[in-house]
Amino acid sequence: MRSSLTALAAALACATAFAVPALAADPIKIGVTGPYTGGSSSMGVSMRDGVRLAAEEINKNGGVLGRQIQLVERDDEAKNEVGSQVAQELINKEKVVATLGFINTGVALAAQRFYQEAEIPVINNVATGTVITNQFNPPDYDNNYVFRTSAYDVLQAGMMADEAIAQGFKKIAILADSTNYGQLGREDLEKYLKAKGVKPVAVEKFNIKDVDMTPQLLKSQAAGADVILAYGIGPELAQIANGMSKLGWKVPMIASWPASMQSFIDIAGANGNGVIMPQTFIEDKTLPKRKSFLDGYYASFKVNKIPTPVAGAQGYDSVYLLAAAIKQAGTTDGPKVRAALEDLNSKVEGVVTTYDKPFTPKDHNAISRNMVVFGRVQDGKIVYAKDEDAKNAGVVRVKEKASN
Repeated sequence: MRSSLTALAAALACATAFAVPALAADPIKIGVTGPYTGGSSSMGVSMRDGVRLAAEEINKNGGVLGRQIQLVERDDEAKNEVGSQVAQELINKEKVVATLGFINTGVALAAQRFYQEAEIPVINNVATGTVITNQFNPPDYDNNYVFRTSAYDVLQAGMMADEAIAQGFKKIAILADSTNYGQLGREDLEKYLKAKGVKPVAVEKFNIKDVDMTPQLLKSQAAGADVILAYGIGPELAQIANGMSKLGWKVPMIASWPASMQSFIDIAGANGNGVIMPQTFIEDKTLPKRKSFLDGYYASFKVNKIPTPVAGAQGYDSVYLLAAAIKQAGTTDGPKVRAALEDLNSKVEGVVTTYDKPFTPKDHNAISRNMVVFGRVQDGKIVYAKDEDAKNAGVVRVKEKASN
């Protein structure tokens, strides 16, 4: 009898063991922060959806370290104070191991200090203020936890200024918005031009949501400007193009990268044709990875256009870079993931480029100037501004050393 009961208990225990599924490994929680509402939302939504697409691909292929990626998304509304609150929530409540995002330079500067203090890596995949990756540099800080996959402003400002000079323009006007992004970009432009021996004939400021740029444009016109260098985001940059049309003033406009936003194209319409801007990514399917990304984006999110392709592409790539670092580190421990990002031992294929040692302990910017091209607005699309770039669309541009 005792033997029978023992056998029955063993059988029941065995059956119970098989009936209860093995517990899955905890997911890897990654924060995604950006403006998903408001004037900067086209950049934020495009970035977020690029991140979603990459995370879905990685999860379908087994995740990272046998664990699935779980995105924890928060809308920072492009407001510094909201961004700071979001950062603290993601760190203290959600326990994220890293965060991707930041569209606005001011929000990044206000919020990323919380990640630095917590020793949690953050990858800025859209914000371009030059100071962003220099905010926590040695010797003031032992280690820097802030990385970036976008083209920073000193790089863009140099391209914009050099292009104006190369085209033979002598009288340059600068128009920049009043945000941290616009004013830091203006400073970079002025410093670069000064080094080239060029002093702008006019330097004008405008505010977010301004729809009438007449005063700034009239001052620039009166100063004899023969080209405009504009630093801002899509809606206001479009109002500059529209204002020039209303005045019947036809001079070229070289803008910062957000002139590629769908909001610029929609608001400026035909007035935007011919405007050029630095770009890390232009929609083409020359390379298989880019084709896969574009096909996947349009199929997954059921859109006719990517609101801001650059933001989508950079967001997508940032996930693969972070995943590679976690895999190399063999853990989600912040200091070890940071160290892995600074010395990735394998190439990471992205849609902007194939990354080969994108970061070092002294350089946390993945993009160098040779990896950026000029785009041009043409009938509602962003196309290559230069024939040689279009011809070389299938060539992977390798990062130059000492990009910062």
